[in-house]
Amino acid sequence: MFVLLAGRGAYAEMTIEIVGGGASKHAIAVVPFKDETTRMREALTPIIRSDLELSGVFRMVDGSAIANVPVEPADIRYPLWQAAAAQSIAIGKVEAVAGGQVKISFRLMDVAQKKQLTSGEFTVTPDRGREVAHTIADMIYQAITGQRGIFNTRVVYVVKNGRNYQLQVGLITDVDSNRAQTILRSKEPIISPSWSPDGRYLAYVSFESKKPVVWVQDLATGQRRAVANFKGSNSAPAWSPDGSKLAVVLTTTGNSQIYLVNTLGSAPRRLSYSDAIDTEPTFTPDGSQIYFVSDRTGGPQIYRMAVSGGQAQRVTWQGNYNVSPRVSPDGRTLTFIRREAGRFRVMAQDLTTGDVRALSESGYNERPSFAPNGRMVLYASESGGKSVLYATTLDGSSKVRLAVINGEVQDPSWGPFNNP
Repeated sequence: MFVLLAGRGAYAEMTIEIVGGGASKHAIAVVPFKDETTRMREALTPIIRSDLELSGVFRMVDGSAIANVPVEPADIRYPLWQAAAAQSIAIGKVEAVAGGQVKISFRLMDVAQKKQLTSGEFTVTPDRGREVAHTIADMIYQAITGQRGIFNTRVVYVVKNGRNYQLQVGLITDVDSNRAQTILRSKEPIISPSWSPDGRYLAYVSFESKKPVVWVQDLATGQRRAVANFKGSNSAPAWSPDGSKLAVVLTTTGNSQIYLVNTLGSAPRRLSYSDAIDTEPTFTPDGSQIYFVSDRTGGPQIYRMAVSGGQAQRVTWQGNYNVSPRVSPDGRTLTFIRREAGRFRVMAQDLTTGDVRALSESGYNERPSFAPNGRMVLYASESGGKSVLYATTLDGSSKVRLAVINGEVQDPSWGPFNNP
């Protein structure tokens, strides 16, 4: 067992592939920024385009055949871009400044109204282009949709290769490019990673002591501590929204039941009382309730109960196998896995109306989790005999595939927004 803060998962290289498309995407042209290829270590605009396409919200307008490469708003020949059906256009430039740094400037213009929607300037070293590109993509996304972008947010997942397990963390936009960090390596299984609300810590289950134990690890320092190492099995950690507690599943009384423990370690407080298997807890965004899986009525179904105690209420009624619940950041939607006709599909249920729709079609999918802005769902799947990561829009109209090379990816979880 080794705890690491850096080091790239060489065998976990991934690729992004768009496998679906929506019918009503925003058409945007991202014009190559002036001098981006000569002054930056990596060109900015290909990264911006890739980010925006990943969101499922944008459609790229190919400007290569348009005789107009604007740098400033006054340079834009709007009739040409209107003829190309562009709704907005991003332009920019890179200039050398003192100290070996560069100044990156960009503007987003509305093509029909010929007005500026947003803009930004960044003075950085030439090797920080990728970071700036993700920030520009976030700004464009927010200007068009009114919601925060997710291109600087992180995901965690487990890569299994033979008997070797790696717990890896990377930007959602960079898991394809071998930039993920391995924060834990083990010959024993690592499962169920869970982000703290502030993104500083990860809780996970490790079998390094030959039994499942819940650990919390500081991503900045690498320091970690066991917070649930009680008699029997300790599993399925889930953070409370205020970051002070973890819901965990313990077998101290025999069958799996849900408990609360302090994140600094404490005696467990039992939440569920049943003769069944209660597992996979997850908090609602306001922290007042917990959704969980129980087989108390036969097959596994999803229930909810107040954190303060009381009777559990069944939430899923269709199908005989519903597991892995996660609640959207606005508390309006529940995503989970349903088994039907031999397939394990990602579902989304409106918690107000009860309406349910499928977000995936292929054979085996697991562990859905919401983007922090609630607009996409990340999940693990399989393709060509390998495990892969998918991100889908909440209406299922657009999907992005992140393929794993020489490894199996398990238990993905989308992290929170990065703190300012």
